[in-house]
Amino acid sequence: MALPPRVSDLTSFDLLLSVARLGSIGRAAAAHQMSQPAASARLRQLERQLGARLLERQARGTQLTTVGEVVAGWAQPVVDRAADLEAGIAALRRDRATQLRIAASLTVAEYLLPGWLIALRTADPETVTTLSCGNSAEVAVQVLGGQADIGFVEGPAVPAGVEAREVARDELAVVVAPSHPWARRRRVRPAELAATPLLSREAGSGTREAWERAVRAQVDIELAAPMLEMSSTTAIKAAAIGGIGPAVLSVRAVAAELAAGTLVRLSAPGLDLTRRLRAIWPAGQPVRGAAGDLLAIALRT
Repeated sequence: MALPPRVSDLTSFDLLLSVARLGSIGRAAAAHQMSQPAASARLRQLERQLGARLLERQARGTQLTTVGEVVAGWAQPVVDRAADLEAGIAALRRDRATQLRIAASLTVAEYLLPGWLIALRTADPETVTTLSCGNSAEVAVQVLGGQADIGFVEGPAVPAGVEAREVARDELAVVVAPSHPWARRRRVRPAELAATPLLSREAGSGTREAWERAVRAQVDIELAAPMLEMSSTTAIKAAAIGGIGPAVLSVRAVAAELAAGTLVRLSAPGLDLTRRLRAIWPAGQPVRGAAGDLLAIALRT
């Protein structure tokens, strides 16, 4: 309900309490960082609202009337609770300003976020960051559920219920061990890739969604079931290096292995294996505080 008009102005009651404590309208005005005429005007307005005389002006200062003492006694706990409320809100804002909860897909978490977080730490050393890694579907669930202030996904489509900004581009690579038969010809046809069981991320992974969508855009056959599903990029790389089968992974994830020759990259003519990496947050909610700072860093790097 709305506050009654006679008690809606807590500043005037607080000013009355200061007069009682300091014995002077001038000293009370100074404590409230206002001029004495402004303080006197507020107190006269309070007396008119209450319909009672609250102050007696004397040669050596100002004191409260009997009615003023009663009103001050009623006002004191209300003003104290208002101060408690303000302190609590300030503490809440400080906590939210110094804590940042991030959810990110593996590619972003492993290959992009470290640099962004270093820049954020340099700009704001007081920010405490927590990072939760998962596939793109899991990241969207955390953002929509309020467990993360901002998320980063790598799927080909924007999840429902969020707003998104592209923060980087990525490219997928078909890779095999040097001993794999495909390594000698250095290329694979889309139909052949579709028909071959691969080492794959789990359902809901942005990497898996991106390459499956790219293949389906070129061939009209059902994709083979994965040879092996794993939620770890590192595990998929190890399996591919061991010759278990082909894999499709971010070029960022396999750069070191390609340079060392432990994996071989194949061309896949006709397949568009580029993808967008996006920041996401709940639709209709602006990105503020440390989350906004992180987004700005990601957009400019």
